[in-house]
Amino acid sequence: MNLPSLTLGDLVAKVPIIQGGMGVGVSRSGLASAVANEGGIGVISGVQIGFTEDDFKTNSLAANIRVLKREIRKARELSPNGIIGVNLMVAMNHYKEMVMTAVEEKIDLIISGAGLPKELPDLVKGTNTKIAPIVSSGKAAHLITKLWEKRYNVLPDMVIVEGPEAGGHLGFSLEQLQQKAKISLAEIVSEVKEVMSSFEEKSKKYIPVIAAGGIFDGKDIAKYLSMGAAGVQMGTRFIATEECDADTNYKQAFMQSKEEDIQLVKSPVGMPGRAIHNTFVQRTELDRVPVKRCYDCLTICDPKTTPYCISDALIEAVKGNLNDGLIFTGSNGHRLKEIVTVKQLMTELVEEAQSTLANKVTL
Repeated sequence: MNLPSLTLGDLVAKVPIIQGGMGVGVSRSGLASAVANEGGIGVISGVQIGFTEDDFKTNSLAANIRVLKREIRKARELSPNGIIGVNLMVAMNHYKEMVMTAVEEKIDLIISGAGLPKELPDLVKGTNTKIAPIVSSGKAAHLITKLWEKRYNVLPDMVIVEGPEAGGHLGFSLEQLQQKAKISLAEIVSEVKEVMSSFEEKSKKYIPVIAAGGIFDGKDIAKYLSMGAAGVQMGTRFIATEECDADTNYKQAFMQSKEEDIQLVKSPVGMPGRAIHNTFVQRTELDRVPVKRCYDCLTICDPKTTPYCISDALIEAVKGNLNDGLIFTGSNGHRLKEIVTVKQLMTELVEEAQSTLANKVTL
């Protein structure tokens, strides 16, 4: 059986797979366009995207805006008929300016997490750009949807439900993540679907709910599609592709990692994160890493007390300087053992998901 398409208003992705936005610099136009060309939704991470520019250290906002424009245009050139999105963290400074830049470039979709994107509908008003919040509970889904409805008479075009097995910053407390009774992504997806159904019924608008966090293969995709999710978001799995925009050393860190290397870490964002344990993480466990230069990137970060500079840590990692870098990963990062093309990966995922659904394999 064929997988269902993913519909966002007038946009239709042939394959219900969204490539998760990974910053800093892990998912830029190269990866996003390759996924879009295979029928999925490719996503550029806008977080500190201008790190390659000469003036980034002196004027990061100008560099970020310049490169965001360039990367969106490049993705469009590489995938003229594909669906391209941008992931922008609510917690970052200059969120509004980055959103407006993406909108000016006529981006198809803006995905926002690490906080509730309360003002996002107003920033895309009058455009064709679709908007999707990332939530980690039915309560959060209800809160942001109700707020958008009341304040702007707007509903999400899609809701992404990110569970506790995701990479990067997690929408759960450290205590929740460490408790013996595991938080279930399947249960959260069901909760969010129930919440959104009442808004759908009242508005007559279809709002797809997307499962994200720890999804690794076609069987996982089939599992969440069979329980009513409209699609899945996958980040970590796309790191092991030729088109991934990160340095080769970055990708090799995943090839060499073991399950016990993947750990929860503290982050200046104020949320727990999941990363590969390396020399840098070990340093942060022993003492804070002094901040040499503040990029003014996070609304809640104080350079005098932050455990380390998240920008420097992620930039060093994506450049391949792993001893000085933070390598975010989902819980299945250790399962990456081969670098393939995006086309090969998408084909494998789709075929395995189709086979699983067609044969009604136990999920």
